[in-house]
Amino acid sequence: MPGGGTRARELLTRPWDVVVIGGGNAALVSALSARENGARVLLLERADPVFRGGNSRHTRNIRCVHDDASAWNTGAYARSELWKDLCGVGRGPSNEALADLTVRESESVLPWMTAHGARFQPALAGTLHLGRTNTFFLGGGKALINSYYRRAEQAGIEIIYEARVDSLDFEGTRCTGINVDLAETNARVTAKNVVVASGGFEANIEWLSRYWGDAALNYHIRGPKTNDGSMLARLLEVGAATAGEERGFHSVAVDARSPKFDGGIATRLDSIPFGVVLNKHGDRFYDEGEDVWPKRYAIWGGNIARQPDQIAYSFWDSKVQNMFLPPMYGAYSAPTIDEVGRQMGIDGAAAARTVKAFNAAVPADAGARFDPAGLDGVATTDISPPKSNWALPLDTPPYFGIAMRPGITFTYMGVEVRDDARIQRVDGSVFENIYAAGEIMSGNILSTGYMAGFGMTIGTVWGRIAGREAALNGDR
Repeated sequence: MPGGGTRARELLTRPWDVVVIGGGNAALVSALSARENGARVLLLERADPVFRGGNSRHTRNIRCVHDDASAWNTGAYARSELWKDLCGVGRGPSNEALADLTVRESESVLPWMTAHGARFQPALAGTLHLGRTNTFFLGGGKALINSYYRRAEQAGIEIIYEARVDSLDFEGTRCTGINVDLAETNARVTAKNVVVASGGFEANIEWLSRYWGDAALNYHIRGPKTNDGSMLARLLEVGAATAGEERGFHSVAVDARSPKFDGGIATRLDSIPFGVVLNKHGDRFYDEGEDVWPKRYAIWGGNIARQPDQIAYSFWDSKVQNMFLPPMYGAYSAPTIDEVGRQMGIDGAAAARTVKAFNAAVPADAGARFDPAGLDGVATTDISPPKSNWALPLDTPPYFGIAMRPGITFTYMGVEVRDDARIQRVDGSVFENIYAAGEIMSGNILSTGYMAGFGMTIGTVWGRIAGREAALNGDR
């Protein structure tokens, strides 16, 4: 129900077994899990009903272990393979024990989701390389979130929207009260246990600037403004230990013309593996074909963040124009690379020289060996940085280009948790009755890399753990 109403204020006066702070995937899974374990549950969502769901409403798939092909996947994805994939991105898992737990628990996620109203669609084909490993939500993340909210209401979980948690009260290491700002009034709610699933601090530009300086001013935030890390800040103030790197985030290349906040998945750009990427000076700066796109797309936000003025430019030609999802706002196009560069505001002649040098480094048989569906080993020679796969020359006009900015999805630095999702303290103890799930604790699992769909895996696995443990902690 919307915040500020009489019933909402009345709900805040009741004692609860579990209060869940947040309204996205991890929060809803936590609430459902707690309710299934007998708890009386209240969920506090900061957004209004239209924009409920945080980053989760912008998602579209989840990555889980499964034994065989199905209507949703083209083949099996073994536990050992998911573990290998996770270890192969960035510097591998932050905490191997918790990462291994996440991978193992993922095997039961899809049946659990189905039992709670999730619906999936047949596997996607094409150059995303996800049909076997990932399962796509029918209707996307928004449809999934709506299904979970309906299921929560049916289960008797109470939900208050536009409820912002200002602070937590404590007696020692036990949370004794949750102070809520509701329609310009303050209320205090009590609960035996609390699950914090309120996301990261990616929408807090000042906080990002502590680690990235003025570069953060040029970042785009793919999710809502409400993901400002306010709950993370409160927990750190009262002694929560941190996990994950301060500068770590899941960040992709997004259209430089997209909104500063809440552009979502539609602003992501997938042209990078099929062309070249230049910085503002017209220079290449990273291997565009390092690995299949789902394992490398999330490094490109960081790559661009480290370039001058945090901007980069993707160029491609007509041969590959239909091999990836088209940019939401369209692409610049012209008969020459020079003209495309000038349309985007960079030195077109410098861009043309770089592309000419790149073309000279492409093998003569590139076209015959090119395979957009997998790693093809078609690589450049005698050029730095190399392009390790899909190295076709840009030689077929018209040419295309698009300007890119870093698009931050979520930050990795969050609270440290135990294997029961209880939050650790800097002094080595734990909070007696506070648990965490989702992005606010993803730094326990992720270090510097990311794989498509794995954020939803973390949220679902740890939401189930946090909700269950919170419900079973102490007498109800």
